[in-house]
Amino acid sequence: MAQHETSPPTAKTPPSALAAALLTMVLWASAFVAIRHIGESVRPGPLALGRLLIGSVALLAVVAFRREGLPPRGAWPGIAGMGVFWFGLYMVALNWGEQHTDAGTAALLIGAGPLLVALLAGFLLHEGFPRPLLIGLAVAFAGAALAGASSGGGDSALLGVLLCLAAAAGHAVGVIFQKPALSLASPLQVTAYASTIGAVACLPFAGQLVSDLGDASAGAWAGVVYLGLLPTALAFWTWSYALAHMPAGRLGAVTYIVPALTVLLAWPTLGEFPSGLALAGGALCLLGVGLSRRQPRTAPEPVPTRTPASVGEGVSGPAPAHD
Repeated sequence: MAQHETSPPTAKTPPSALAAALLTMVLWASAFVAIRHIGESVRPGPLALGRLLIGSVALLAVVAFRREGLPPRGAWPGIAGMGVFWFGLYMVALNWGEQHTDAGTAALLIGAGPLLVALLAGFLLHEGFPRPLLIGLAVAFAGAALAGASSGGGDSALLGVLLCLAAAAGHAVGVIFQKPALSLASPLQVTAYASTIGAVACLPFAGQLVSDLGDASAGAWAGVVYLGLLPTALAFWTWSYALAHMPAGRLGAVTYIVPALTVLLAWPTLGEFPSGLALAGGALCLLGVGLSRRQPRTAPEPVPTRTPASVGEGVSGPAPAHD
């Protein structure tokens, strides 16, 4: 099977990749609202399992229809890592965290994911810890602390913040695993088999899922199906497509619109609007992410000056500097 090339950092982003990224952001924003609503009927682990079962079945059906088959052997470590950390850990931690905080605040905290990606790259890929990264980490930490203290919920609010940050960490590790897998397998293959591995990882919640759905309303059932088909199957597929065709840093910047979309959706549907302190804390988290992504300034190279000796040199000598 031929390798799937990813676009180089300098390549122009195709319109289809940008459209896929924007569709992903809208669907993920709606997921924060749906999770908050369904969380009253289905517990965090069972909700993750139900969502992943529906999503993986839908994606595997598309794989079979398109006859894409199994990914090459070299792609499986990345697919497995994405499945366990992003589809498994992320979804359970996020579902649990949203039981202790509103949808908008959760989305703001998840926005710290790109900063955690940079931290992991410093540790695992030995990319170092430049000053902008350390400053961004300090600002984001202050924002997370402010968001945790904003609701006045004490230990419960703090638990919600920590769980959302754990979800952001799962997202960060998943992205690190996903990117190399996309160089060997198609976006559809990576998404389909990673979601299947995530579902397998959540199988210990199968008994609770049967119990919770047995007592759930039709609206809760519809919500689980929605989460599985759109924010999971479709949105992660379009995300993988976008990631395969544009640099990860540029795509990460697009995710900054998710918290704003989530707040706009949660206000009329759930009657929730983050407090002023929660918004300030979330804004600090995103500011920390932005600061961490700044490139350190490099000193300009000295411009060579013409000396009396070089003026008299012929055409074989160094060319004079131009202003």
